Amino acid sequence: MAWKEWAASRRLKPGDGRELQRFRWWQLPFRSLFWLRLPGSHGQECLYAVDVRHWARLDDSRIRAHLFLEGRHLAESKLPALFPVDGGVIEVAMSSYGIRRCHYRPSGGRPSQLAPDPASAEGWRARFGARHPGLSRAVAAGSVLLLVIGVGLNLLQLAEPVSQIPPVMQRVGTFESPIHLPIWLNIALGGGAVLASMERALRLRYSSLLDAAGR
Repeated sequence: MAWKEWAASRRLKPGDGRELQRFRWWQLPFRSLFWLRLPGSHGQECLYAVDVRHWARLDDSRIRAHLFLEGRHLAESKLPALFPVDGGVIEVAMSSYGIRRCHYRPSGGRPSQLAPDPASAEGWRARFGARHPGLSRAVAAGSVLLLVIGVGLNLLQLAEPVSQIPPVMQRVGTFESPIHLPIWLNIALGGGAVLASMERALRLRYSSLLDAAGR
């Protein structure tokens, strides 16, 4: 067993059999729900659900993912989670802006994303993409552009004070940023980067270079 799988197994706890609650509209900012149908061991289909309450902080302030089978609570785990299911595992991870990964990885096969519940924010974004593919691609490209601009300008402005630290100055010299933006514009770009990362999280897109640096 790989170290990642061993660590995930330590976070895994059995479920209590409770019934899965229906997604409510007021839970849009606070809950993600995904579905997966798999062929069972006896030929019948099994319906799995992964339920994540984003701000459900428990005793140790860690968000948990909950796995349901045919509407009953089967298991739970702190994130990142790795749930063993028929023929593979379900991987669940979260970033600061939403779900980072919710994929089924079959044994020896390629991972595939679980289907978001139609009532969830991820489901709304998926329907928008299906109904308006051109506009959806434009929004996605705009999100990347906002992050690239925000991260690039922040790095340029940050490089100047960093270069004035004596040990850095002695090794590489000083750097003068060609760009000095007013505070209001820096705040606006920061807000845009946050919105862009939130939009990407609704599509389960994450880049350690863009989304993490744009925080």
